[in-house]
Amino acid sequence: MFLSQLVSSPPLLIISLLTTAVILVNGWTDAPNAIATCVSTRAIRARPAILMAAIFNFLGVFVMTSINKTVAQTIYKMVDFGNNAQEALIALCAALVAIVIWATAAWWFGIPTSESHALIAGLTGAAIAVHNSLEGVNPQEWVKVFYGMFFSTVVAFGVGFVVVKAVEALFRNTDRRKSKGFFKYAQVFGGGAMAFMHGAQDGQKFIGVFLLGIALTQGDAGATVFLIPVWLMVLCSAVMGLGTSIGGYKIIKTVGMDMVKLEQYQGFSADAAASLSLFVLSWFGIPVSTTHTKTTSMMGVAAARRVSAVNWSVVKEMVLTWVLTFPGCGFIGFLMAKLFLHIF
Repeated sequence: MFLSQLVSSPPLLIISLLTTAVILVNGWTDAPNAIATCVSTRAIRARPAILMAAIFNFLGVFVMTSINKTVAQTIYKMVDFGNNAQEALIALCAALVAIVIWATAAWWFGIPTSESHALIAGLTGAAIAVHNSLEGVNPQEWVKVFYGMFFSTVVAFGVGFVVVKAVEALFRNTDRRKSKGFFKYAQVFGGGAMAFMHGAQDGQKFIGVFLLGIALTQGDAGATVFLIPVWLMVLCSAVMGLGTSIGGYKIIKTVGMDMVKLEQYQGFSADAAASLSLFVLSWFGIPVSTTHTKTTSMMGVAAARRVSAVNWSVVKEMVLTWVLTFPGCGFIGFLMAKLFLHIF
């Protein structure tokens, strides 16, 4: 049914292609964070790790949306493009183009940017362009972003610090050769858990955008209730996996090798801390950055041994990109929306 609509509706085809492109970009710039530690510590090779990430991304999308789809609903309701469905669709297309531009630029420099925040910023900038004011921004949903920023940085750092200290205490008297084998497999499990939570968080965000685009092409600018079909979950996870296989190696190197160098038990601790943080936040419907959560938990783990174990120059570049994402991608979204509305 959807394929027949796709062929007969050029607007639906365009918005579907743009949304798929954003998901692909998320796969090569964001999803690699999930498997960065297990690849960098050689617990698993890159290719099987990417396959594992694709499978667990799908499971994360499927399971979490089956029991709790509040993250998708938050993104869906975060902005209001107005009652004119055609203008709203044009603005949404502009926001997606802005996200691709911003994320590709960050990937070029090997900086793991947050596609979650780029998505939110691009949508918000486009909504402001449509209304020429903040009228199209829903503050009740937007405030969740600030909660997510706090929990995905400060709390994830602290959880990483505590978890690795607990692991070191538990295995203090264990033969290092025996524990090394255990943590090798434990870290693969941790990488799978991170990929699962990446799907639960980011998969839901882009599904929300995809469904918004479908509603707008049908002339429904005020839809508030939606169902998430299984084919959309499969498509989202498959495209994410493809993106990771295309360009994920550069991000894996930046996060897993340049920022910090972790042993396998530390990598497991970082994955466990980040996965736990993401699960709790996803359950409460708070849209957070998986990039922020994973990287700050890795910093917390490394800092637990010594502060100098973290390459703070790399961290500074990452934080600068994070800070600039909202105004930068938001401004590009605003400009693209104004341009598209003028042209179309």
